[in-house]
Amino acid sequence: MASVERLRIYPVKAFDGTSVEAARITPGGTLEGDRTYALFGPEGEPINGKRTPRVHELDADFDPASRALTVTGDGERRTFDLDAEREAAEAWFSAYFGIETTIERDTDLGFVDRRSAGPSVISTATIEEVASWFEALAPESVRRRLRANVEIGGVPAFWEDRFVGAGAPPFEAGGIEFEGVTPCGRCVVPARDPDTGEEIERFRERFVERREATFPDFADREAFDHYFTLMLIASVPEEDRSRSLAVGDPVTVGQ
Repeated sequence: MASVERLRIYPVKAFDGTSVEAARITPGGTLEGDRTYALFGPEGEPINGKRTPRVHELDADFDPASRALTVTGDGERRTFDLDAEREAAEAWFSAYFGIETTIERDTDLGFVDRRSAGPSVISTATIEEVASWFEALAPESVRRRLRANVEIGGVPAFWEDRFVGAGAPPFEAGGIEFEGVTPCGRCVVPARDPDTGEEIERFRERFVERREATFPDFADREAFDHYFTLMLIASVPEEDRSRSLAVGDPVTVGQ
C-alpha cells in the first residue's frame, strides 16, 4: 500500500534536513518550518552548495523548539539562537565563508527555490534505484543529496514522474491533494558527498545515461527538458492548506 514513508524539512536552507513525524501545510503551500532561514552574500546572492562546497564541510543541527542552530566548522563548534543572536551568527558565518553574510527569515513560504510551488516529492524506490547506479553509494546518502520533503513508499521507482505533463493526475496523501508543477532539474549538489563536498567523477554523465535508460513508460517525456532531472515539485490547492501531513498517511492517485 502506498503511504508517506518519510517527511523531511530543511529549517536552514542549504544545510542538512530534519526528519519529522508530521508537518502542517502553510497558507503559502509549503511545509511549515521548511527553509525558514537562509544565508545570503554581500550582493544578496544565496549561499548554498551550488555556489560553494564549503557548505558541505559544515556540520549543522537546528532545534526548531529553541530556534538554536549548532554549527561545527574549521574545528570550532558554536550554537546561536537565530532570532536573538542573529548578528553574532552572521559574524561567524562571514568569517567562515570569507564574505559578508546575512541571515534572513521567512515564515510565510520559506526560501524555497520555486516561490509559487510547494513540497518536493520522491519515492523510496527512486532513491534506491539511483543509489544502485553508483558504486558504494547508499540510499541514505542519495536521500541527503536530493533533499526531498515528502518520500512515498510502496510505489515503483520514478512513480513521481507521472504527475507532470499532459493529462497528469493529482495524488492525495492523508486526504491532502498534491498537483504536479514541474520535474526538478538537478544542479551540482547531488554529485557531492553531503559531508565532505567531494564529487563523484562523471556523476552527471552516468546519471543521465541511466535516467534515460530507465525512464518509465507511464511518464510524459515531453514534460522533461532533459534527463538530469529527478524529483517532483508539487503544489497544494488553497483549500487543503493549513492541514497536516503525517508519516504513514495513505497515498492514492486521482483521475
